[in-house]
Amino acid sequence: MSDTSERIRHAGEDGHARHLSGPDPTPSLAWFRRFTPVSRPRTRLVCFPYAGGAASAFRTWPRRLPETVELLAVQYPGRQDRLQDPCVDDMDTLVEPIVEALTPWLDRPLALFGHSMGASVAFEVAIRLKDRHGVDPAALFVSGRGAPGLTRESALHEQGDAALIADVLRLDAAAAPVLRDPDLRELVMGSIRADYRLSETYRPHPDASTGAPITAYVGRDDPDIAPDDIRAWARHTRAGYSERIFPGNHFYLVPHAAELIQDVAAKLHTTA
Repeated sequence: MSDTSERIRHAGEDGHARHLSGPDPTPSLAWFRRFTPVSRPRTRLVCFPYAGGAASAFRTWPRRLPETVELLAVQYPGRQDRLQDPCVDDMDTLVEPIVEALTPWLDRPLALFGHSMGASVAFEVAIRLKDRHGVDPAALFVSGRGAPGLTRESALHEQGDAALIADVLRLDAAAAPVLRDPDLRELVMGSIRADYRLSETYRPHPDASTGAPITAYVGRDDPDIAPDDIRAWARHTRAGYSERIFPGNHFYLVPHAAELIQDVAAKLHTTA
């Protein structure tokens, strides 16, 4: 089952069971899902979904993480238990409240992981955490995304549903059963279009950088990302850089979740 299909399967869940405690959770109730609370985490890993994705993409991750790492999955507006919230189609409008909502969780080191569009969102959050709070993340993990300014130019968000669906299926053929079902398609097209617009209109500063070490991940057969697009992330960190190439395409992280999470956990251990 693809991550897109998994997201739809959980579309009606409220996501608040076994939710936030410890620091004052009020600003975070909308934005984060904590599937497995950790009483005394050494590090918190904040995970940002891809375009059209949701917090449930990371539902199985906690069982593979060390007990010292607590996962907070970001829930963008306009999907699952936030289906009634307006979708956000602008990077600044999305990032600012996430940074604010993270404030109660700065009592522990934060690491950020984002896949595809989520990698760009995580990068912007990393920069603004430093600007607003003087805090660099302990680590930034970017997956399935070329470095800032190197993503392909397109305007699919201005086209009809058929063009958007074709592009989603180009990257994730397993999403076909969802996108060809009229009822399910109606649930997700608003968030997909908003996320595509956010990605396609995002204009990062060419010299933007973070003090967090960056690890970049990519599938060897990702149709949109050349090796140099990944390596260029090294120019956007003032700390260390590393990369790992997995077998597979844009959604390599579905069949290779165990290996990916193991690599993330190992790097968190060295930065803790």
